[in-house]
Amino acid sequence: MDQKIKVFGASWCSDCKRAKQFLGDQRIAFEWHDIEQEPQGLDIVHERNNGNNVIPTIVFPDGTSLSEPSNEELADKIGLDRKAMMHVYDVILVGGGPAALTTSIYAARENLSSLIIDSKSLGGQAGVTERLDNYPGFPDGIGGAELAERIVTQARRYGVEMIQALSVGKISPDGDRLEVLTGNGDHYHARAVLVATGSSYRRTGAPGEDELIGAGIHFCATCDGPFYRGAPDLMVLGGGNSGLEEGLFLTNFVDKVTIVEHNDKLAAHKLLEDKVLAHPKMEVLLNRNVKEFRPKDDGSGKLGTVVLENRKTGETEEHHPAGCFVFIGLDPNTAFIKDQVNLDERGFIVTDASFMTSMPGVFAAGDVRAGSTKQLASAVGEGAAASIQIRQYLDKQLATAGMA
Repeated sequence: MDQKIKVFGASWCSDCKRAKQFLGDQRIAFEWHDIEQEPQGLDIVHERNNGNNVIPTIVFPDGTSLSEPSNEELADKIGLDRKAMMHVYDVILVGGGPAALTTSIYAARENLSSLIIDSKSLGGQAGVTERLDNYPGFPDGIGGAELAERIVTQARRYGVEMIQALSVGKISPDGDRLEVLTGNGDHYHARAVLVATGSSYRRTGAPGEDELIGAGIHFCATCDGPFYRGAPDLMVLGGGNSGLEEGLFLTNFVDKVTIVEHNDKLAAHKLLEDKVLAHPKMEVLLNRNVKEFRPKDDGSGKLGTVVLENRKTGETEEHHPAGCFVFIGLDPNTAFIKDQVNLDERGFIVTDASFMTSMPGVFAAGDVRAGSTKQLASAVGEGAAASIQIRQYLDKQLATAGMA
């Protein structure tokens, strides 16, 4: 029996890069199979995924496989021991995106012992973004993965300890410290905690969506767009910045991309809207709701029809794109803390001017925080600002303890 893990994917697939990076970081030997170079690899992907293109597909020596696994699922499968070096830290940072990484760099420079616990992959959404053209200091743009790797490397240089593929289940007060309970049952203590768990793409909730995810419905153009190279058309749900940017990217692969927006006008930056409206491969449909997703009649289980409702006339329309990409907003990753700190009506964490939540000693920054701008540059800025506030909070704690 072959004793090596086999990873089937493609060079352009960000999730494949993440999985390879994770296995490499853990010094786990594996074979890489590019399905564009090895057609038989694509056959294996189809065989393991009911005929669907789902990558990475990772086949293990025991004959089992995982399709598009999270780092946490991979860690569980390979039996990775995810434990920190110490039990008590000055600062624990929940999340490993730009906000948390920036805070950790500032904290480490202040000689504060810092631990990052991240359930996904270090770098956050920035790390799976194809290219960043609006981040200061890079006039020609920079790949998201490269920028994320640079920030992670910088944090490690300052001695920040990092645990990947481990979720946090609860944060609670414990005397003059805070207790952080992790998904594998371990618990750690800190004088302060920063929550910077970011957000995830929202789903439509329309009938048929869940069954067709990965079989025609997607949430990442960079990850799945190339599968549709040569197809006649694709649909993008969402007329904000993300939807238009991803739609423009998809024009590299198909003859037509249709943008569908719920409201009566697009909601992106003016320059981006003008670019889309002038693009010969793009069409914009306004005032449309998604009513239903239907599979093809051929039994393949793939997306066949997207039913839209015209909000002005009430009439329904049937569209038959090769694939549909959903970018209709973000939901905060706050399920683990929703009953412990105050959230706004959308589930984002409410903080005061010092970035502190309703639980003393627990701070929040980046996309997960109510009122944040959901931009990389501002996440980095909030991470730096939060670190200063955390430092002041810890100094006050020490001063109070010294007077007691």
